[in-house]
Amino acid sequence: MSDSDSDSGSDIELTLSANALAALAEFKLEEQQRQEEFQKLHDETNEEYQRKKREEGMALFKEDWQLSQFWYSDSTADMLADALLDGANEDTVIAVVSAPSVFAAIQKKPASELPTKHIYLFEYDKRFELLAGKEHFAFYDYNDPLEFDSPIRGKVDRLLIDPPFLNEDCQTKSSITAKALLVPESERSANQASRLISCTGERMHEVIFRLYPTSKITSFIPEHANGLSNEFKCYANFEWKGWSFEN
Repeated sequence: MSDSDSDSGSDIELTLSANALAALAEFKLEEQQRQEEFQKLHDETNEEYQRKKREEGMALFKEDWQLSQFWYSDSTADMLADALLDGANEDTVIAVVSAPSVFAAIQKKPASELPTKHIYLFEYDKRFELLAGKEHFAFYDYNDPLEFDSPIRGKVDRLLIDPPFLNEDCQTKSSITAKALLVPESERSANQASRLISCTGERMHEVIFRLYPTSKITSFIPEHANGLSNEFKCYANFEWKGWSFEN
């Protein structure tokens, strides 16, 4: 290799490093600004705080790809929110696990469209305690599927879970959480069927059918706001006006 070739390669390497550093600095600045925004929300009056949460929802939060965060499109989040709320009553307990955009979609609905106040968010990213509030938020790490602090263990009637990673280990551990949250079938009355939804990759279908034997692939196709290369499916143990089971 000639000296000129060597110098050229060195310049390219330095240029790439400078670009990477600039991108990192920009990312840190954006995160700092968002943290300041969060703190401002905490400091505002309760009425203003609640209004801004309802209006802005997921716009307050930037996806962190290192945590495998990919927000649903508004239409998908709304559909999944409706599936959880449809036919519920004031005693229905709902849990949203690892899908904060669905929780945000529920919060945006008018109070008249929310049949229950027992709606909880389980999420690894602690930023979302701001969205749900301390009483309705539980820190959740799928690696420790039973290590969460929540009063609704074994009391959930309707549950949506979107495991962050498309592998058997993550799906299996997440299912342990789902089963721990849901009301045991032995304690349900004949007219109190549970609703379970799992949105995840199509390639996980064999794992899903093994973990949740009563679930099937539905006709509803989840979409993500910024696109996603993996084909996603909505698995559920019930049909309703929003979807049917695939044949």
